[in-house]
This record gives sequence, C-alpha cells and structure tokens, in this order.
Amino acid sequence: MSHIPRFRTAAGCALLITPLAVFAAACDNQHPLSAQPYDATGQIAANAGEGGTIDPDRPLEISAKGDDGRITDVTATDAAGRYLRGELSADGSRWRSTSPLAAGAHYTVRVSTEDDEGAPGRRTLGFETRPADKLLRVSLGPDSGTYGVGQPVTAELSHPVKGREARATVERALKVDSRPHVEGGWHWVDDKTLHFRPRRPWPAHTTVEARSTLDGIKVGNRRGGPAKPVRLRIGDRVEAITDAGGHKMTVKRNGKTIRTIPVTTGKPGYDTRNGVKVILAKEPFVRMTSESIGSSDFYDLGVHWAVRVTWSGEYVHAAPWSVGSQGAANVSHGCTGMSTENAKWFFDTVKVGDIVKVVGSNGDRMPAFDIGFGDWNMDWAKWREGSSVVPAGSHAESGPADAARLRPQV
Repeated sequence: MSHIPRFRTAAGCALLITPLAVFAAACDNQHPLSAQPYDATGQIAANAGEGGTIDPDRPLEISAKGDDGRITDVTATDAAGRYLRGELSADGSRWRSTSPLAAGAHYTVRVSTEDDEGAPGRRTLGFETRPADKLLRVSLGPDSGTYGVGQPVTAELSHPVKGREARATVERALKVDSRPHVEGGWHWVDDKTLHFRPRRPWPAHTTVEARSTLDGIKVGNRRGGPAKPVRLRIGDRVEAITDAGGHKMTVKRNGKTIRTIPVTTGKPGYDTRNGVKVILAKEPFVRMTSESIGSSDFYDLGVHWAVRVTWSGEYVHAAPWSVGSQGAANVSHGCTGMSTENAKWFFDTVKVGDIVKVVGSNGDRMPAFDIGFGDWNMDWAKWREGSSVVPAGSHAESGPADAARLRPQV
C-alpha cells in the first residue's frame, strides 16, 4: 500500500479552503434582496387609514405614493384568520380587495414594496370595519354532549335565506369536522333550516365538531352574527328494529343483538310509520290523550318510560294495559308499546340520536323532516341535491316544519 506524503494532504486542504474564501468575499457585496426590509410607511397609503374605520361594503385599497417604488404583495387577514382576496395592478401602483370585507372585524394588512433599486420594504397596518346594522344569526344544534349514530347536526337561521348564491355563502361558512373523517353534507330543509348528516350513520365513538365562520360575512342585506360551536361525542351504535308484522323489537349494540322484545304497534287506521326515526327525547312520564291526535277512541293515560321518535307524538313506551297483545297483535294508536319492565330497560339503554327503524307496517313512510329526524329515509343522491354548493343535480323539495308538534299518540 502506497503512502500519500503529509505535505500533499495539507496542500489539498488549502485548495478546498480557497473557494470558500472566495465565496465569503463575494457575500460581502450584498444583493438588494438580501437586505433587511426598510420601513415603507411613507411609501404607501390606504383608504382606511392607519387605525381607522372603513365601511365593510366598500373595498379596501392600498396604493403606492409617488414614483420611487411599487407594491409587490399584500396580505390581509381578519382576527378569525380569514384571508381577504384582492388584485394587484400590473405596475404595482394599487391593490384592491375583490372579496367582501367582514363587518365588525379587525384586519391586519401586511404590505411588501420595493424601491427603484429593488430594495424590499415592509409595512403592517391595522383597521376596523363598522359593525353590521342587520345580523343573520346562526344557532347550531344539538347542544354539546353524547348522542347516537343517527343524530344530525342542525343550523337554524334567524332570517330566511333565498337564492343559490346567498345559500352557498351560508353553507360554506358552516363547518363540520369529525374524527374519524366521514363523507357528509348539508341539506336545506327550508329557507331558515339546514341539516348535516354523513352519507351513512356516524361510526361509533366519532367526535363531531360544528362551528360557523359566518360572523361579519355579507349575506343578502345582512351580515352573519357570532355562533356558539357544538361538540358531539357519538356513543355505541345502538339501533332498535321494530318488526310491526312480527310484533317484536330487536335491539342491537354495535351489530350484536342484546334483547328481543315483544311489542304492539299501530292498529288499522293508526298504523305506525315505516322507516328510520331518530330518538328525539326521553321522558319518564307523559300524559297521552285521544284529543291530542284527534282520535275518536277516547283515552287519557299517564305513560311511563316514554322515548319520543316524532314531534307529532309517536313514542316507544310502557303499555301494561296491552301486555296480552304484545308479541301477537297491533292494538295501539301508533306508538310502540311493551311491558313496563322492557320499557324501563329500553329507556335506560338508548340515548338521544339512536336509531329506531320500523319495518313491516301498513303505515306511511316516515317523512325526512316534517315531524322529526327522518333524514336517513332520503337516499344520498337526493340528499346532496339539497345542497347549494354541489354543482350537479336539482334541488330536492322539502316541506315546511310540522305545525302540530308535541301531540302524543298512544
């Protein structure tokens, strides 16, 4: 093996050092773009003025003063982190916002400039927009808490919103995030109501967060108001399948049957509605009368362990007076009745948002919206037609909210 003399190695190191020294020397002559930005305060002007107030119905304008420099970039954000879109003129003399300003908001504007020699300048300024005179408020629901896999998210508006463009503005501002992520979408029930549901019921133990970013945004002749966010925790997948023809209810948790219950459902003329319903409330005691549903068969009963599935008065509840018919015949006025023991167990097992599905009845199909959360009875393609941001398809028709709510039926 040959040996390299020590002096040759040192010479090689000297050759390596020499280019670095040349590079360092070159760096002493700084390029203008590497310089620290200068204060461009005297180089720019804004129609809002530093710390001033601007009408949110007017665009924001930033302009270069004099002929010794130009604007290279403008970034404007409000306190919520929303960016304000804009256009910069080709000669860099003016920047103008192209999207509406939010009302009652604080904006931070960062302006980049350069002078005639290409040296960069910076200027940051802030301003306020005037509050809105007319607000469009949003109430998100349900209240934060734990719910079943069928629970939709709702948005109630304080004033009607009509027109696809205005509705799209609202819809884009209503955010629903879930962990794990699922495919879902909003559907306009009417001019003031939207529902959000995933394509399929929520996976068990999903976390759902809903919020509105509409605050200050222009919608028609109003501006969006603040909205309280909601956070839902989805529990186990609990679903009850009522076979009206077979006079039994099968209750499942996460796909496994946990109890089969003899039941009675609506008799002819009072047939229980078919389809998927979502539990709306749990009421330990309800007074039910024939007058409340316009029945010619008189009754006035105190009912225990009542689980409401429609606002028009359909429940799953204890019916000790019909135990002899449970599992054999349908004798109720539309509700699903069972023994007191089974009703108490059912009441303790289910939660708001769980699914109750009725099959085998001669009754009508549960409507999507009018009397409760029948959202799951609308197929996904039709559901998406009720969105104002989905380009394809026409809008699904939806009826007004049910005027006759809270009418119990036995």
